[in-house]
Amino acid sequence: MPPARSPADGPDIVVAALSARALAAAARRAGRRPAAIDLFADQDTRQLAEPCIPLPSDGLRLDADALMNALARPELRGLPLVYGAGFEEDPTLLARIAEDRPLLGNRAEVVARVKDPFRFAETLERLGIPHPPVARSLDGPPGDHLLKRIGGSGGGHIATSSTGTARPGWYLQRRIDGHAVSVLFLADGHRAAIVGLSRQWASPTADSPYRYGGGAGPWRCPKCVAQALPGLMSSLAAAFDLVGLNSADFLLNGRGLHLLEVNPRPGATLDVFDRRPMPPLFALHLDACAGRLPDRLPALPGCRAAAVVYADAPTRIDVGLRWPAWTADRPVTPATITAGQPVCTVLGDGTGIRAARRHVERRRRQLAVSAMMELQP
Repeated sequence: MPPARSPADGPDIVVAALSARALAAAARRAGRRPAAIDLFADQDTRQLAEPCIPLPSDGLRLDADALMNALARPELRGLPLVYGAGFEEDPTLLARIAEDRPLLGNRAEVVARVKDPFRFAETLERLGIPHPPVARSLDGPPGDHLLKRIGGSGGGHIATSSTGTARPGWYLQRRIDGHAVSVLFLADGHRAAIVGLSRQWASPTADSPYRYGGGAGPWRCPKCVAQALPGLMSSLAAAFDLVGLNSADFLLNGRGLHLLEVNPRPGATLDVFDRRPMPPLFALHLDACAGRLPDRLPALPGCRAAAVVYADAPTRIDVGLRWPAWTADRPVTPATITAGQPVCTVLGDGTGIRAARRHVERRRRQLAVSAMMELQP
């Protein structure tokens, strides 16, 4: 990571997301001076970005007016912006941002097209890419269908449908079995370059059975998948005019890959893949937005896992908690975290996917045990 910079050095770029820490870290690794806007303003985000501006949080969703007010601060006016999770459900917010500064990522109309589940499914049908069917309503009971919020992220909004009709802003998607696989890729509007594949898992609760739990990569996929993916990802890049870093979520089963969705922005696997000998992914994102893709990317040694730790019950974190170096997204203390909300991220490494996940789970349990002596319920 670059050395700490002087407060006299102003920011040269803005990163914004529900949680902007990973983007801020990626920007620093690429030699940039980020300002950050997100819902948490965690300890490590504040160390990486100046200023680090927290937004009011209502159900882990961005407040558009508060965000625009933050961007209007004198030191941030006109600075280019890179965005992460949280903008998919309101692409018009991206259009507003782009009126007075460069938007380094997919355009608002691209995000709107990708996150419209019905237009997305129609395009996949035309491309011949397998995907679960979607619908606004069904003739009869829901059967094996999931209810999803249009533009939702993180999986916490997904539930088994109890009716055959989705209310406005939601849709039904047929549930299929398989292993969750995510593909991180760069795109220039015509072609794609795959950065890596990761295996993902859920951290389920009774109300949120598909809540995102974590991911580990790189995953060495079967040869038949490896041969098919480059062409498939380039087809997606061209069909939707995708640029920069994006991710695509698949389910893999005996019938092959089934595409669930494309996340048209840098995502959760920055923590997994943005490490040596990989070139800084933030710089590759900016290059791809300008139409430049790398000829080749190096293979990463071993595997890294990143898992989200959630509060099982209302939790108070007092001043003085000693956070291990393998944690990230560390809340500013004292802090009170409501049940179901994220506490931090835990990182772990291994020779393969299973070993990395076991390592991160051991560390998660270790954190819970050590915190019992310092956290007040």
